[in-house]
Amino acid sequence: MAMEVTQVLLNAQAVDGAVRKHAEESLMQFQEQNLLSFLLSLSSELANDEKPIESRKLAGLILKNALDAKEQHRKFELVQRWLSLDNAAKAQIKASLLKTLTSTVHDARSTASQVIAKVAGIEMPHNQWPELVSSLLGNIHQLPAHVKQATLETLGYLCEEVSPDVVDQDQVNKILTAVVQGMNSTETNNEVRLAATRALYNALGFAQANFTNDMERDYIMRVVCEATLSPEVKIRQAAFECLVSISSTYYDKLTMYMQDIFNITAKAVREDEEPVALQAIEFWSSICDEEIDVLEEYGGDFSGDSDIPCSYFIKKALPALVPMLLETLLKQEEDQDQDEGAWNLAMAGGTCLGLVARTVADDIVPLVMPFIEENITKADWRQREAATYAFGSILEGPAPDKLISIVNIALNFMLSALTTDPNNHVKDTTAWTLGRIFEFLHGSTTDTPIITNANCQQIITVLLQSMKDVPNVAEKACGALYFLAQGFEDVDSMSSPLTPFFQEIVKSLLTVTHREDATESRLRTAAYETLNEVVRCSTDETAPLVVQLVPVIMMELHQTLEAQKLSSDEREKQAEFQGLLCGCLQVIIQKLGASETTKHPFMQFADQMMGLFLRVFACRSATVHEEAMLAIGALAYSTGPDFAKYMSEFYKYLEMGLQNFEEYQVCTITVGVVGDICRALEDKILPYCDGIMTQLLKNLSSNQLHRSVKPPIFSCFGDIALAIGENFEKYLAYAMPMLKSAAEVSAHASGSDDEIIEYTNLLRNGILEAFSGIFQGFKGSPKTHLLLPYSPHILQFLDSLYLVKDMDDVVMKTAIGVLGDLADTLGSNASPLIQQSVSSKDFLNECLSSDDHLIKESAEWAKLAISRAVSG
Repeated sequence: MAMEVTQVLLNAQAVDGAVRKHAEESLMQFQEQNLLSFLLSLSSELANDEKPIESRKLAGLILKNALDAKEQHRKFELVQRWLSLDNAAKAQIKASLLKTLTSTVHDARSTASQVIAKVAGIEMPHNQWPELVSSLLGNIHQLPAHVKQATLETLGYLCEEVSPDVVDQDQVNKILTAVVQGMNSTETNNEVRLAATRALYNALGFAQANFTNDMERDYIMRVVCEATLSPEVKIRQAAFECLVSISSTYYDKLTMYMQDIFNITAKAVREDEEPVALQAIEFWSSICDEEIDVLEEYGGDFSGDSDIPCSYFIKKALPALVPMLLETLLKQEEDQDQDEGAWNLAMAGGTCLGLVARTVADDIVPLVMPFIEENITKADWRQREAATYAFGSILEGPAPDKLISIVNIALNFMLSALTTDPNNHVKDTTAWTLGRIFEFLHGSTTDTPIITNANCQQIITVLLQSMKDVPNVAEKACGALYFLAQGFEDVDSMSSPLTPFFQEIVKSLLTVTHREDATESRLRTAAYETLNEVVRCSTDETAPLVVQLVPVIMMELHQTLEAQKLSSDEREKQAEFQGLLCGCLQVIIQKLGASETTKHPFMQFADQMMGLFLRVFACRSATVHEEAMLAIGALAYSTGPDFAKYMSEFYKYLEMGLQNFEEYQVCTITVGVVGDICRALEDKILPYCDGIMTQLLKNLSSNQLHRSVKPPIFSCFGDIALAIGENFEKYLAYAMPMLKSAAEVSAHASGSDDEIIEYTNLLRNGILEAFSGIFQGFKGSPKTHLLLPYSPHILQFLDSLYLVKDMDDVVMKTAIGVLGDLADTLGSNASPLIQQSVSSKDFLNECLSSDDHLIKESAEWAKLAISRAVSG
């Protein structure tokens, strides 16, 4: 096989499908029969300069895919597989890869760079391939230039794949030195300089120590700033990308460079090519993000507090920064609204302006208003659109009272522009801006309402009219209506100004969903999202109209299920449509099921609705499955014990959802629906519990299931135990050890990484909810003694959470609740256990004095339960 591998690789890229399929099967067979010789022949193919570039590139790609995968469990398998291979053979493969870096063919070198980094990512954490960095650095001083370029590219990929803590500081220093030298303006070869600049971008995370050293930091910053002035556009772009990364990674080290950076970025924004100018704006957006985070964390009351890690770069730069951003707003593109992924200078400038407004709040208003007033009525559409965009961008951040008076004047102007402006861009941005006005300045947070009974009719008339406009304008008009409805969510149920227009609004939105061009600009999705919001915020008065909507939406769903023989593209659109309809039904079910008066008339549709959802499952599409599952959860919640009659037919789909590891979101949602059904059916779920518990336990012990599904599974144990009470006895021996080991892992999950901390808290909360449900389920039964053997572990878990001190408020509330549940269920048996607990007393006192009323409430209940247990 090794002899003909070249031909097979070429055939695998053939135009002829049959030839291609045969070649792919041969490669698969070769890999399965003899993995080592398969990988060896691929690496020697990649390294051989006499082979055709197409076969070499594919060989490299297959090698890379043999080392890495997107799915966590698959990645883990591939890593283990590589580590278990024969060392001598691996050394041969690695030698071939390093040799390829000297090839004259760019694509072969670039592919080898990526594969070397993947191998390093696997081996370096295991202290293997220790000589790699030094052999790469040995290449740097070599001529020809292409070897240097490939080596720098490899170092860049290496820094992306490997965590900084597996490379010692001495090697880090050498890598940075090589990279920064390659970036230097004395480097005459542009390919080398570009590779070095891109490598620095990946290596910045390794430079913590170097950035604390003034001299080294100055040198790195100087070289980066010089590279932003390179004659080569790609180098300038890459240098600005480095600056963006530095702005977030080393924000606290930037003070002395900011004046220079401002001059460099301003020149780039005004004069450079778009890819470079966009990165220059991105630098300021990134600084805003940093400062918004700091200011939000410390609240607004820190006048002159020197400990706050905020340098107020944006505030200081305002007088020069705002005019620069306003200029970019006039650089629109003719067709920017049509292209969903469009991103250009005007959009980047507006986005940055919005972030500036959130960073400096009221200070932005006087700087932007003159620009708006000057341009809003100009003959050139670009000026009108830029003025509108500027206005829309600064609505989030400043205090409402700074904006309300301006908005009251602007509102009429905007409504008129939305219907009469001859330019689509202006209409698009006007509708977006109206949406922002309703989102940030309308609702229970503002004292002076901007929407009154006097102007409500005009607003609705204009928005409904605009929904007939071109798709991108209609989509923004739907969005504005969405926020308009949302703002009335908290008003007294009888007085929503939308009530008189409810029927007309619903009718218009349904008309939008049937437009020929409804799939453009996300229009149909926007119309359904808005319809859902209008239903969610509707009042008792319009409830009969919501009931009338049920058969309409059901009919729509029925029609999508009847459609015959569709192409795959049509099928995809169909699935999306079905998902929207199921989502809409879910909102209607929640709304009508929430009040006794509307529940009865709506229940007459329950059987038909359930029938439709079951047919949807037969369609086999993940997005629809999620939506239909959520709708069924809502239906179960509303129908209560009556849901039992659907279980025999629904159960197989429930089981399918729980087994769906690939589309793990479907699995998570299904776990949640099991909880809904437990609450609805209570002990009527018993006949299905064996199957459900078996599947949940299987899911927990699988390393193929995405970790995010595990916390909801634990809390689902609690739901089941609450529903079936002492009947949970037969699952204790299986569930409790799993909960115990997960509790031990989650109690000591140390890590500064926010994502890890967040996940750990989700996991802890899931485990605690399980314990809580189990205790409450057994309460008052003659079998509470079965929980005694597990209780010391549970109290140890609570102790360790209290001592580690990194739980969030949600976990704290659930944890103190579990202490109460334990005392409440075990009664006098709990007393000695709680007295042995190291910290339950301190934990209780801390929760009793919490500012969070939910934690305090839980703690007061726990205190009562404990005192009853102790005195009992």
